[in-house]
Amino acid sequence: MKSFVNVNPKSLDEAVAVLDRARAQGKKAALAGGGSDLLGMLKDHLVQPDLVVNLKSISGLEGVHREGERVRIGALTTLDEIARHPLLVERYAALAQAAGLAASPQIRNVGTLGGNVNQRPWCHYFRQGFPCFKNGGKMCYAVAGENQFHALFGGGPAFIVHPSDTAPALVALEAEFKVMGPSGAKIIPAEKYFILPREDVLRENVLGENEILAEVILPAAPSGLRSTYLKIRDRQAWDHAIVSIGAALEWEGGRCRKARLVLGGVAPIPWRVPNAERLLEGKSLGEALARQVAEAALAGAQPLAKNGYKVPLAKATVRRAVLSLLPAA
Repeated sequence: MKSFVNVNPKSLDEAVAVLDRARAQGKKAALAGGGSDLLGMLKDHLVQPDLVVNLKSISGLEGVHREGERVRIGALTTLDEIARHPLLVERYAALAQAAGLAASPQIRNVGTLGGNVNQRPWCHYFRQGFPCFKNGGKMCYAVAGENQFHALFGGGPAFIVHPSDTAPALVALEAEFKVMGPSGAKIIPAEKYFILPREDVLRENVLGENEILAEVILPAAPSGLRSTYLKIRDRQAWDHAIVSIGAALEWEGGRCRKARLVLGGVAPIPWRVPNAERLLEGKSLGEALARQVAEAALAGAQPLAKNGYKVPLAKATVRRAVLSLLPAA
């Protein structure tokens, strides 16, 4: 592991200034919140920063806070707190469920919301240091290699999948991200935060080298909102989604007023499926419609040689998710 300087800023402005100065000097900086993903990448020499900026030295970046009808969640709030928080469990179930299904109990105790949203891909070629696109190389080894867990949608030139559990839930719930940078704060819709490899193969989101995700903002939960997060994985702990879905449906008079369905584990970003959402809107939900929605959600999937099994798996997961959100009789 390369030696580095540890920096303990006392404010977000100071942390941004440190990042900005490092960038101007041609130095590499890394942010540490919970640190579980960063530590592994340091040990595996996937990142070799000149300095590590410890965000835990900044007060005010933790906790779930109600502000009127909105909810603000600090980026350093642990996944365990989010999974158990009564307000989130009651009004924003998809997020609480997603946080509760991430990683393992031990990691959820230290892992943060910001870290989960911003974690790097877990493609085995990338993590094992192959000279792939994500490591600055010139090919995606998964295309002709072991691609059982890779993308069905949005792939190319890299076919990674976004590993976050909370990200699909946040997109489904129409969350916003507060980002701090040299010019101050800016608000980015969660759906616009993530970027495809074809936009920038070395990055997974819009964060600049001198910017920090400070807070997640949940909008007012409308009456009739029901949401859920379902995750299919190989093991019951410390495993990433083979397929997942964040789903949020708003009901009025027994009919779906609005729907947002966001797939995880199938694309390099949380993958929203508007065609499937439109099938639900204005209608009462039953088994036949749920199956139509599931088919529409996977329309256009482009499996690689070894991940075609994800298509029926994802269809079944979509169907289960939407049926689970039927309004109470």
